[in-house]
Amino acid sequence: MTAPIGTPEPARGPIADPAAPPPEPAEPRRPSVLDQMGGPAGMLDSGLPVVVFVLVNSFVNLTWGIAAALVAGAAIAVWRLARRKPVTQAIGGLFGVGIAAFIAYRTGSAKGYFLWGIWTQAAFALAFLISILVRWPLVGVIWESLNGRGTAWRKDRHLMTRYTWATVVWVAIFGGRFALQNWAYGEDAVGWLAFMKIALGYPVFIVGLLVTAIILVAGHGEGSLKDRVRSFARGTH
Repeated sequence: MTAPIGTPEPARGPIADPAAPPPEPAEPRRPSVLDQMGGPAGMLDSGLPVVVFVLVNSFVNLTWGIAAALVAGAAIAVWRLARRKPVTQAIGGLFGVGIAAFIAYRTGSAKGYFLWGIWTQAAFALAFLISILVRWPLVGVIWESLNGRGTAWRKDRHLMTRYTWATVVWVAIFGGRFALQNWAYGEDAVGWLAFMKIALGYPVFIVGLLVTAIILVAGHGEGSLKDRVRSFARGTH
C-alpha cells in the first residue's frame, strides 16, 4: 500500500555492498601481566596460606599449622576454579603449598615451610645469571618467544644490550630474595620469613616488571614512556 502524500519515508541505513569483504573480527584483548597473575585477588591468595600457617603454628602447633595451610591452599584452588581461573594457576598454587608443607613436616620445624621457596629463588637467580654469561639473556628468550619472533633479536646489538640489563634486574631480585630469606632462615626468624615471603613476592615482582618495561621500551616507538610501558604490560610491545 502506498503511503499518504506528505508522509516522510522512514530513514534507511546505508545499503551494504555485497561485494565488500566481511568486517574483520575485533582482536581479543590480551590479558595484562596483572591478569595473568590473577589480579589483586591472586596476590591475596598467594599470601593467605603463609599467614594461616604462621598463625596456627604460633597458637597451636606445627602439625595443625601444616594442616591449616593445606586446607587454605585447597580452598583457594577450588575458589580459583569456581571463578574460571586457569587450572594451571590453581594447581600450581596448591602444589607449592603442598611441597612447603611436606618439607616442614619432614624437618619438624616451622621454618622448613619456607625452605622450598628460598632455594627456588637461588635456582632462578643462577639460571638468569648463566643466561647472561652464555649470551642468551632469559628476558629476551621469554619475551621474544611469547611474541613468536624467534631468535633474530640476538643479532641486534641494542636489543641484546637491553635484554641483558633487564635480565640483570631479575638476577638482583631473585638473588636478593634468596639472601634475605636465607638469613632469616639461619636466624630461625619464622615471623620474618613470613613477612618476606609476602613483601618480597608480588610487590617486588611488579616493581621488577616496571623496571624491565622501562629498560625495554625507553627510546623505542612513539608516545609517552607511560603509554609504552602500559603497552608492554599488555603484551603488545
